Amino acid sequence: MKWKKEGQIKGDPRPPLPLSGEGRVAAYVELFHRGKLKERIEAAKSLLQSCHLCPRHCGVNRLEGEVGKCHTASKAIVSSYGPHFGEEAPLVGRCGSGTIFFTNCNLRCLFCQNYSISQLGEGENVSKEDLASMMLSLQAQGCHNINLVSPTHVVPQILEALEVAVESGLHLPLVYNSGGYDSVETLNILDSIVDIYMPDMKYSDEKIAEELSGIKNYPQVNKAAVKEMHRQVGDLKIDGAGVAQRGLLVRHLVLPNGLAGTKEVVNFISKQISLNTYSNIMAQYHPCYKAYEIPSLARPLSTAEFQEAVKLAHQAGLFRLNKAHPLVLRF
Repeated sequence: MKWKKEGQIKGDPRPPLPLSGEGRVAAYVELFHRGKLKERIEAAKSLLQSCHLCPRHCGVNRLEGEVGKCHTASKAIVSSYGPHFGEEAPLVGRCGSGTIFFTNCNLRCLFCQNYSISQLGEGENVSKEDLASMMLSLQAQGCHNINLVSPTHVVPQILEALEVAVESGLHLPLVYNSGGYDSVETLNILDSIVDIYMPDMKYSDEKIAEELSGIKNYPQVNKAAVKEMHRQVGDLKIDGAGVAQRGLLVRHLVLPNGLAGTKEVVNFISKQISLNTYSNIMAQYHPCYKAYEIPSLARPLSTAEFQEAVKLAHQAGLFRLNKAHPLVLRF
């Protein structure tokens, strides 16, 4: 099986340093040794029989090969994996974030920049042994964490692979990197397994969310999910080397014409989550996929729009912001 290994293309030529936080045991290791991880696996798999793993509640039997909105049956599908140096600074550190890109998604974002993976299904089926090997490979390459990109629809498959990987010595923190449309029921299964939650908060307006991402009740579901994530792991803790060890990191992609509802999102974070929330106000929107068909999305973000979003975050009391890259505009 031929995999796209990001590290072979974008690898860091510097020799790996010792893992930051070495000696700290990731949450799931203790759960495994207490014999409780297997119980969580069975609980997660039971959600696939009449699938309500995510808030879409498709009701199909994925264990029997049926598929719902995520177009994924009993096996996870992976597009690529490898050390990633373009993630948030506390995840990347010096040796990179160990990303595994899962194919498909429970959202239908018309502007998705990874649409070939999330919407068009680019990737290959993997066994739990395959997935465990990827995790262990990323650890061996010196990555600071295992970054599960779009994991919402494959939580049971991830947990099955995790059990295999822990038996072979996996100990890195898990990053749950999701679109933010997550079920609290499923998140409860992940309590004491995930160390770092990194959800999107995409929209504050339900109608816009349905129009642009094909999903109902996004703001309500998203807020409940982020509250649960913060309950489990608290504010982001970063070690002396600048590498994240545990906690919540929220992403918010600023959209043109105020479509993301930035003011409402940052006010929610500051008032109902924590003023100490590590947040990434993201400037990199540019038209992709079907965005050119939507007049309000058919241009890049302007410098003024991004600066206004950062100002709104500061006005809400959020100052723990990921260092933004310079915004390059081409109209």
